[in-house]
Amino acid sequence: MKKWLILTLMFISGCASQDRYIEWETQAPDSFPKLTAIGYAPLDTQPAQSQAQKVVMAMQASKIAAYRELAEQVFGQQLSASSSVNDWMLSSDSIQASVSGVIRGAKVVKSYPAGDHYVTELELDFSLVWALYQQQNRPQKIKEITYF
Repeated sequence: MKKWLILTLMFISGCASQDRYIEWETQAPDSFPKLTAIGYAPLDTQPAQSQAQKVVMAMQASKIAAYRELAEQVFGQQLSASSSVNDWMLSSDSIQASVSGVIRGAKVVKSYPAGDHYVTELELDFSLVWALYQQQNRPQKIKEITYF
């Protein structure tokens, strides 16, 4: 009796899902924030022979630092910490931080030397991120379901 009931329910549920048409509609968020990030890199400690090479290397390093800061804002940081206690005293304490993610649509607002450092300022407008995401993935909601 149980097998017959299970087979009947499976047959009915299988038929029910095939007699409808679902129309999807893309829905935009209500607001789009703008994030900013600043990256710094020292000029003097760059491993180059000439000052011009040091500036170029510091420019690249400050841009990467700014992108890391944007990734931290968008995706968050993953923290891993450990502490050891020996004889009721803290014997070691360590913490590691990492960030992982893809940043698309960021633009360099400013890039300039400031004293002994090079500074890069980035901006990430989420309206552009949303438009780029729409080109790759089509997130949708149900607009209408028609049953036959």
